[in-house]
Amino acid sequence: MKFYLFHAKEGWVSVHRILCSTGAIIGRPNGRDFRLLTPCKQKLRYDGLEFMMYDTWHDQADELIHFLSCLDMEIPVMHCEKQIGEWIASGDEKDEEQALQLFLINCQMASALGAEKMVLHLWNGIPSDLHFENKLKAYGKLKRLAEKYHLSLTVENVVCAGGDPLSHWMELLKIDPQARFTFDTKMAAFHNQIESMYLPETRFLWEKGHIVHLHLNDYGGEYKDWKQLETLHIGRGRIDFDRLFSFLKEINYQGDFTVEATSFLPDGLIRWEDLNRTADRIRGYL
Repeated sequence: MKFYLFHAKEGWVSVHRILCSTGAIIGRPNGRDFRLLTPCKQKLRYDGLEFMMYDTWHDQADELIHFLSCLDMEIPVMHCEKQIGEWIASGDEKDEEQALQLFLINCQMASALGAEKMVLHLWNGIPSDLHFENKLKAYGKLKRLAEKYHLSLTVENVVCAGGDPLSHWMELLKIDPQARFTFDTKMAAFHNQIESMYLPETRFLWEKGHIVHLHLNDYGGEYKDWKQLETLHIGRGRIDFDRLFSFLKEINYQGDFTVEATSFLPDGLIRWEDLNRTADRIRGYL
């Protein structure tokens, strides 16, 4: 569901939803305890959540769905379990079958939660984008499965070990001219591809509706600095968000935003106000 605001000169215009990734709130330091999401409605100044699935939760799917449904927060986007991209790297039929089975569980959960989009790491982990031909072969099956559950599959520009995310997006478009993407600012900055997204030759990705969702995270490293992959809040890295939001207004971006910045301390304590300050900053840009 989109929210709308009446503008005196322009009439009814869409208002972007600002979502908080559950991965920003819960992780290994606090035991991946999804019950820590209970106060989200009271603590967060967000329009909803992007639910991130962890590999340790598959046998708790029913419990998770019930819990999340009781949060009274919209969950328009689900981020599927990241290891799916690793399972399809080998090209082995049994590994691909395992990936599809895991993806099926993710799709069923997303559908039950009322999600509209599914974010996919088509490549991930140690295998990363190596053997990308195997990813391309599996992509169609993943997309058809998502569509069966009325989900728009979006491939994220995850960091690469071999090539680069933008090139892989272009490869995907060759086999699926309707492919859709989630653009992550940190991932792009890691590959020095923020500025590339403003060029005339890539503008069609925005204007033709290929990029349908944004992850707004800052990055503090230089080109492919693997030691600086921490997901930072806006303003704590080197990305020029003034330039980014100026461009988004220029091309009339209509999608939503998700904040994924890590917001728990090494002891697991959640920094709710860090998340709210970032949401407020994004609203200031908009």
